[in-house]
Amino acid sequence: MYKLAATPVSRNTIPGASSYMTGKIFKLLLIILILHLAACTPGVDIREDEEVSVARRSFSFEGDQSFDMLSRYRISAGDVLDVLYQIRTWIEKPNFQIATDHTVAVKFVYTPELNTEQLVRPNGMITLPYLGEIYVVGKTPKQLEEELKKAYSSILRDPEIYVQVPQFLSAIQELKKDLHTAPRGLSRLVSVHPDGFVTFPMLGEVMVAGRTIQDVNSELNQRYEAIIPGLHVDLFLEKHTGTQVYVLGAVEKPGGFIIGKPISVAQALALAGSFDKDAELSSVIVARRHQNKIAATRLDLTKSADLGGRGSLFFLMPDDIVYVPRTRLSEAAQIGTELRDTLMFRGWSINLDDISVEDVF
Repeated sequence: MYKLAATPVSRNTIPGASSYMTGKIFKLLLIILILHLAACTPGVDIREDEEVSVARRSFSFEGDQSFDMLSRYRISAGDVLDVLYQIRTWIEKPNFQIATDHTVAVKFVYTPELNTEQLVRPNGMITLPYLGEIYVVGKTPKQLEEELKKAYSSILRDPEIYVQVPQFLSAIQELKKDLHTAPRGLSRLVSVHPDGFVTFPMLGEVMVAGRTIQDVNSELNQRYEAIIPGLHVDLFLEKHTGTQVYVLGAVEKPGGFIIGKPISVAQALALAGSFDKDAELSSVIVARRHQNKIAATRLDLTKSADLGGRGSLFFLMPDDIVYVPRTRLSEAAQIGTELRDTLMFRGWSINLDDISVEDVF
């Protein structure tokens, strides 16, 4: 009878065991390496106590500009404007001319019974005692005074005559009733309508959207001057809604954020609560409207001075969009989680050995 010896059995004697374990360990190490690389934060290139000069830039088509202020701000729907009125009636306007629909008052100092106040008729005439119809349109009050003194010199002894346009005085009173008194003077807060118009006292609707404060201010002064000589307007931006940047993607609080001056991409990320752990900082996209088109550029924030590198700081302008994508690993993980939850819900099960790294990535 033969006796069998108890010989230890090595795992290497099992066919395929070695390649099986080696493949599984390699897969595990590869996954650990990918996780490690994805979790790494951008390296800091600036050494301790070192001072470096950092360039500031934006899109190339912007050219040379200041990154310290919004010099090109355009009024937008929803903005609130403060209109400050100053009535400078004490300033002489030698070039002011009488026009149709003006009210003209002629005062006789020594014969007040001849005083008259009339609306200039469409034909440019008013009617005066002893003289009949007199054409007054296009003449200044001073010119009309001299003309009437000559005309009445043959009728009255040493005529003293003054010409006024009282319509402006009543218009000023109506304007004051329509305004409120602010610490700086008479003012009115007006909002820009969704259609871009603003309703101003005595002027009605004026298109302001897409225009600068200076441009609108100049138009208002020209139009008010034609109505009330000496009426001056200062326009201020009380509240703005158009200076927003939008941060989307892998950030804590995506959305729109109001800015008071140009800011860097890192500052925009800070407004959005910073980037999250799945952010792909080497491929951040910035989009800007330019000449009825959308221009976009890709930024590598891992090399930028925004996050401690030596690269330039990229500055944003109003309406810019910043998109922070997620890493491929994060996207794959999200897809895997959704797939797992779906399959588990349907009563299926998944074995890790059934999915290869190539399948996921």
